Amino acid sequence: KLKHLNLALNHFSGPIPEDIGLISGLQRIDLLTNSLEGPIPSSIGQLRELKHLDLRENSLNSSIPSELGLCTNLTYLALASNFLSGELPLSFSKLTKIGELGLSGNSFTGPLLPSLVSNWTEMVSLQLQNNSFSGNIPAEIGLLTKLNVLFLFQNKFTASIPSEIGNLKDLTDLDLSGNQLSGPIPITLWSLTNLHSLQLFNNNLTGTIPPEIGNMMSLATFDVNTNQLHGELPKNISLLSSLESFSVFTNELSGDVPSDFGKHSPNLVYVSFSNNSFSGELPQELCSGFALQNLTVNGNNFIGSLPACLRNCSGLSRVRFDGNQFTGNITNAFGVHPSLEFIALSDNQFVGTLSPQWAECKNISSMSMARNRISGQIPPELGQMTQLQSLSLEANDFIGQIPDELGNLSMLFSLKLSGNHLAGSIPKSVGKLTKLELLDLSDNNFTGAIPIDSGTFDSLTSLNLSHNKLSGNIPAEIGNLELRYLLDLSSNFLTGEIPSNLAKLTQLEVLNVSNNHLSGSIPSAFATMRSLNSFDFSYNNLTGPVPTGGIFQKAPANAFVGNSGLCGASEGLSACSSSGKKSNKNNNKILIGVFVPVCGLLVIATVIALILIFRKKPKLLDDETKSSKSESFDSSIWEREVKFTFGEIVKATEDFDEKYCIGKGGFGRVYKAELISGQIVAVKRLNVSNSSDIPAINRQSFENEIKTLTHVRHRNIIRLFGFCSRRGSMFLVYEYLERGSLGKALYGVEGDDELGWGTRVKIVQGLAHALSYLHNDCSPPVVHRDVSVNNVLLECDFEPRLADFGTAKLLSSDSTSWTNVAGSYGYMAPELAFTMRVTDKSDVYSFGVVALEIMMGRHPREMLESLLESSKPLKDNTELLLKDVLDQRLEPPTGELAEAVVFVVTIALACTRAQPESRPTMRYVAQELSARTQPYLSEPFGALTINKLTGHQK
Repeated sequence: KLKHLNLALNHFSGPIPEDIGLISGLQRIDLLTNSLEGPIPSSIGQLRELKHLDLRENSLNSSIPSELGLCTNLTYLALASNFLSGELPLSFSKLTKIGELGLSGNSFTGPLLPSLVSNWTEMVSLQLQNNSFSGNIPAEIGLLTKLNVLFLFQNKFTASIPSEIGNLKDLTDLDLSGNQLSGPIPITLWSLTNLHSLQLFNNNLTGTIPPEIGNMMSLATFDVNTNQLHGELPKNISLLSSLESFSVFTNELSGDVPSDFGKHSPNLVYVSFSNNSFSGELPQELCSGFALQNLTVNGNNFIGSLPACLRNCSGLSRVRFDGNQFTGNITNAFGVHPSLEFIALSDNQFVGTLSPQWAECKNISSMSMARNRISGQIPPELGQMTQLQSLSLEANDFIGQIPDELGNLSMLFSLKLSGNHLAGSIPKSVGKLTKLELLDLSDNNFTGAIPIDSGTFDSLTSLNLSHNKLSGNIPAEIGNLELRYLLDLSSNFLTGEIPSNLAKLTQLEVLNVSNNHLSGSIPSAFATMRSLNSFDFSYNNLTGPVPTGGIFQKAPANAFVGNSGLCGASEGLSACSSSGKKSNKNNNKILIGVFVPVCGLLVIATVIALILIFRKKPKLLDDETKSSKSESFDSSIWEREVKFTFGEIVKATEDFDEKYCIGKGGFGRVYKAELISGQIVAVKRLNVSNSSDIPAINRQSFENEIKTLTHVRHRNIIRLFGFCSRRGSMFLVYEYLERGSLGKALYGVEGDDELGWGTRVKIVQGLAHALSYLHNDCSPPVVHRDVSVNNVLLECDFEPRLADFGTAKLLSSDSTSWTNVAGSYGYMAPELAFTMRVTDKSDVYSFGVVALEIMMGRHPREMLESLLESSKPLKDNTELLLKDVLDQRLEPPTGELAEAVVFVVTIALACTRAQPESRPTMRYVAQELSARTQPYLSEPFGALTINKLTGHQK
């Protein structure tokens, strides 16, 4: 007789009982937000009176049972945020009374069949977002004339948008973003006059935006960014009086923006014209209602002065005018706004001086005015902008000295003042900026010594002081810094020897000390700087032999030119040899005196060795037998797992020629091999001199791990085809991913243009599912040990693949314990400083670091250090806002994306807690990220603090 079963918002786990189908009178079931697992029981199909079924936010898996289609009285079905997969059952065509269907946040695949859709004529809300549905959007969707909400975003739908959607006259919200749709936007869509939100971004749509858009008088949100739309904006787009958000960035649009755009839209808050080919002037009434908060027009061909109405937009928080041809006085053209958080005016033709009034912008975190014609001195008042994290004034006409007051910018991590006429000494106060990571003062007239001593530049990773007039020695303390990317001291008046302490910069990639007056030799220890891929010692007074080994083996000739005293085997240098006959005679005498006794010792050693060999022959035979067994293991892996031979790989790489090398590291090298069949694989060659480097017990463990990984099958884990032993080396063969590592995408060009917030959330979700699979679905469980941005590879669609399971570090182990692998610096859990015991909670911590790095666009080192000092709130950062921590290269997320980003950061902070037992499991993390990508924000996005997200709030 039970009619309503409500067990929502509890902590129930395990499967849904199969005998639930015996409660024949059930009309409503609410089991949402639990931890239920396993498949949906087929017995639910016996509940013929069931009208309402809500199983959202659980861990249900497998496919939907076809028996569910027998519940023909269903009007509400919510299965969102589970781990369900497979295609929709054909029996769903019988759900003719269904009004609301929510399947978002699962792994459903296959097409959306017309036979299903055509029977859902009572549907008012269809939400299938965040799945993997493919094929065409069926034209039969036009039969659902009662629809108010149609969400199909973040799937794999292809072909064009069906024109039949224009029949849905009651539609208020349409979101088809994040698919692979192509062709023009159907003209029928512009007749949906009740539409409040139209979002078609991140597709491959072409064609133009027609004048008919002016009919959509209810439209508040219009977002078609990241498509291939062309042509001009129609003039009657200005008639959209309800418009609040207008986004067309990253298309191929051109021409002038209508001169009255914004005039009739008093509630306009968000406008983005970025990355198109717009020209002419910006509309002078763009912000007639003074409600504008976000305005980005970067990457176009706009000219003239900025709209005067901007001066009265008191709520303006984010502005990007960079990459245009705007003119006018830098201060008068824009004004000063106390609420401003981000401003980019670079690459224009602004003139004038910086007003001290900019100091009133207390909330600015990023200020960029590079490559203009701004003159005068840098106002000392800028030191009052305490929230400033990035200051870029390079390539202007600034004069005078760097104000000492800039040393008050305690949040600053990037300072770029290159290409000006600044002079005087570099103030020591800059060295006290503990968070400063990038400092570029090149191409100025600075004099004096380099102000680096103990306790300065604690976080610096890139330093460029080239093309100045600096003098004195290179401070040895530079070797104690955290420099990882660049050290450029070229074209100065530096003297003395190159400090050998610089060899401690083991992560440095570029070193340039050319065009100075340096003397002495190049320290031989520089050959151990494994990350170094570019260096220049040219045009100094250096002498002696150049280092051998490492990158110096193939050093370019121009790296040493202009140093007559250098010698060595590098191209363009003379060989190092003794000079003078007398020296030669003395050397000959020395050689004879040494050679005779050495030869005698060699003869004796040879005899002893032969005796030992014959005496130990039985043991050698035993080792050969073991080796033979090992080789048979290697062969079996190859024969079972792949359809090519190791010989094909050798041939494809010309026996691992350097030109096929695509990566280097402490483990060895990675090669790209394109086989005869056209298949491309990545081959990792491990540095193992011979099999005796791997103790017998460890070799067995290694073989067992290889067996485990070759059977791992998950869409977010890279496939390991197998391995082979050859000539004292180990070769691991993986599938090849063209886009490369997440680190490359995050810090390369893609970081700006392609890694949007939606993509970043997707990457975090995929990585979470990969680790959850390793920890919970593999037998025995697999702990990765080395999760970092460089060990996450990306497919073409940015689907993440976890890679590099630490086998190189396992091979280098010199003990019977395989758990002494600590992982990459900056990603290791804090407890590993006291114990080498690696657990799944170590992976959870590393995941949290990577997730934060993805969202912040840089490593969260400083924030994590503050959090790990104690369990108390962040010291000196009680008001640190989330929006200031996020990657400043992107526009702040809005709407559902803002909610998703907030939740990702919240989960990541929980994963990086100091105590391992307080961190969540990866199963919980994966479930939560899939189930709650759109939580409700209790307060405006711009007001959220890091302390609140960590649970520390007043």
